[in-house]
Amino acid sequence: MVEIPEKAQAEALRALALAKERRDAEIARLDRLVRDAAVAADRTGASRTRIKQLAGVSSKTLYDWLAAAGASIRPKRPSGRRSQEGRAPNG
Repeated sequence: MVEIPEKAQAEALRALALAKERRDAEIARLDRLVRDAAVAADRTGASRTRIKQLAGVSSKTLYDWLAAAGASIRPKRPSGRRSQEGRAPNG
């Protein structure tokens, strides 16, 4: 008996959708694992730069995680050039 292509395609697409759902769930689980470990490392006093490097995340992501966990975070510095006062003259 010959299988109807539409049925085979529908079955293949259902399998693909299921595989994607499983992958997304696993990625979310692993992200939570990394986030929780990063927050725990911060609570021990580990360097936030080192935590960011080992977690493989941006500064924004790390500080978002820490803020959500209730960690103390200093206000962001204003953007722009720093004051030239106190610097040795060029030249």
